[in-house]
Amino acid sequence: MANNLECPVDFITVNENKVRLTALNVLLLAIVYLWLTHWSIAAFLTIDFFCRAFNLGKYSLLNFISDKEVQLFAIKVKPIDQAPKRFAAKIGFIFSLAILALTVFNYTNTATLLAVVLSMFAFLESFAGFCAGCYVYTFYSKLFATKNAAQKMNGI
Repeated sequence: MANNLECPVDFITVNENKVRLTALNVLLLAIVYLWLTHWSIAAFLTIDFFCRAFNLGKYSLLNFISDKEVQLFAIKVKPIDQAPKRFAAKIGFIFSLAILALTVFNYTNTATLLAVVLSMFAFLESFAGFCAGCYVYTFYSKLFATKNAAQKMNGI
């Protein structure tokens, strides 16, 4: 199944162990959100995902915390391409933004559902090294490749 995956690649490596610690911190914040259902937690996650998704990682507090955890626990560097992780951060940004908006407009049941999904993805990344971003990217690529092929066939 992994052979059919299409992941974005940019040939810039990051430390997978740091990424997994960041995902663990996202998971912990998402659990706090599920417990408190407060907009400020969703706002923090939105800003932090934005920083990590759009090349502003040096401004990400979760990146900073993960750096310190890597140093504190002397965790080894495990290089991995950053592009799939940035794509996953973009998805996390969209989820967090939706959770924030839904919370602000008092659609807490839907916000909770999205927070549970975000928590599941963060759990899978942090504990199993499973990046859902590649699966979403593969689906996204195939969807738009099919759409573009259909448009070319129709002369659009």
